[in-house]
Amino acid sequence: MNRLDPRSPMVFSTLELGRRPGTMQELTRRIEAPEAIGTDVIAVPAGSPLEVGLRLESVLEGVLATGEVRATATGSCVRCLEPVTASVTAPFQELFVHPERVAHHRKTGAVDEQTEEYEVQGDHIDLEPVLVDAVVLALPFQPVCRPDCPGLCSECGARLADDPGHHHELLDPRWSQLTALSSSADADHTQEKRN
Repeated sequence: MNRLDPRSPMVFSTLELGRRPGTMQELTRRIEAPEAIGTDVIAVPAGSPLEVGLRLESVLEGVLATGEVRATATGSCVRCLEPVTASVTAPFQELFVHPERVAHHRKTGAVDEQTEEYEVQGDHIDLEPVLVDAVVLALPFQPVCRPDCPGLCSECGARLADDPGHHHELLDPRWSQLTALSSSADADHTQEKRN
C-alpha cells in the first residue's frame, strides 16, 4: 500500500481524532485544483481555488468526512457556444475505513474485491477522489448562458440572441423545380420586355 504524502493539500491528518468514536474536528482549507475537474463542456480549470469546509468524525469503522466544496467552473453554452461561468457548491460525505476493518469486510464477504473502500492510511486520508466526484456531479449537465438562450441558427450558425428576427426562406425541396421554372420564366419575360 502506498503511503500518502502529508504535504499534499488534498491529504488531511486524522491524528488529532485518534480512534475515539465521537471525536470531531472541523477544518477549512483553500486548495488549488490539481487538474481540470469536469467535462469538455464545463470544468473547474486546473489551478483554480477549491474552498473546502470539512468535518472529520471518528467512528467505529474509521473516519467520516462530511463537508462542502465550492469552486467556479467555466465552459461554453451548449446552445450558442458563448462563454459560461458557474458557481459550484458540492456537498460530500465519505467513510474512510481503518485498514483492519477493510480486511475484515473482505474476509467476511461484506464487500468484494471490486468494491472500492476509501482507507485511512497512516493517520491520513486523501480527499482528492471524493472532491473530484462531488464537483463533477454538481456541474450543470447542459450549461447555458441564460435560461432563455435561443441558440444558433441551424441554417447559417448566426447567434439568434443578436438578431431575434433572423430567419431563412425555406422552400419544400419538392417545389424546387417549380421555383427554377418560375425564375427562368421571369428572366425570359424581362428579356422580352427589353426587346
